[in-house]
Amino acid sequence: MSQSPKKVLLSGLWDENPTLRQMLGMCPTLAVTTSVTNSLAMGASTTFVLVCSNMLVSLLRKFIPREVRIACYILVIATFVSIVDYILQATSLEIHKALGPFIALIVVNCIILGRAESFASKNSVFLSVLDAIGMGGGFTFSLFLMGSIREILGAGSFAGIKLFGDHFQPIGIFILPPGGFLVLGCLMIFVAWITKKNIKKEEA
Repeated sequence: MSQSPKKVLLSGLWDENPTLRQMLGMCPTLAVTTSVTNSLAMGASTTFVLVCSNMLVSLLRKFIPREVRIACYILVIATFVSIVDYILQATSLEIHKALGPFIALIVVNCIILGRAESFASKNSVFLSVLDAIGMGGGFTFSLFLMGSIREILGAGSFAGIKLFGDHFQPIGIFILPPGGFLVLGCLMIFVAWITKKNIKKEEA
């Protein structure tokens, strides 16, 4: 059954948002969202790997034996993760150091491997790229929201720029792991509330 390109692109942003709806990629979501800069860097890195791996998997889907498809997908993903790793090292050692091992862990990110298996391996290159852009955009948007909230409340800044005066007392817990769980939980509740509200409107 053919899918609308628009629906494929937009589904990852809301209906199938990998973080706030499917709860995928939780490890980097909770670990790197202590600042806006780190959040956007991780989101952009993941989106790049998603787009490239989806495109290549879709191109090779008829040539990859079913028995070894997962191993092949991981090899493809690892190749693009290595490219991202080298690019970050060459352009910003500070961001590379801040993201630490979570760049390498993109290889086993459930979002990327899951889209390769469930979508790219069964659809055209065009739709696979759109799916990757949508999923990557949804993931990046979620990280950006979390990073913004945690940095503003936990450090009193946005992307390293101070927002408040010297009298502002940062709420330190927001840049600690418990703060990550708290912000994520609140965002998921908010998304669920909006979704339920929209369903009721459609039924009315």
